[in-house]
Amino acid sequence: MNKPNKFTATMLALFLGGLGIHKFYLGENGTGILYLLFCWTYIPVIIAFIDFLSLAFMKEEDFQKKYCV
Repeated sequence: MNKPNKFTATMLALFLGGLGIHKFYLGENGTGILYLLFCWTYIPVIIAFIDFLSLAFMKEEDFQKKYCV
């Protein structure tokens, strides 16, 4: 499996985060399924925006440690 890219994950969180696509990309499939189940409530959209901000301001080294193990 290829290691996730920080830029790709950040853009997925911004544009498709309400569906949890960024979570699937990062290998967090359980959380991605929850995003899909609750997408009709728009709560995942808010959480995905927070995910976007945290990914955007995360240092590259921290991203590698967390998601590229």
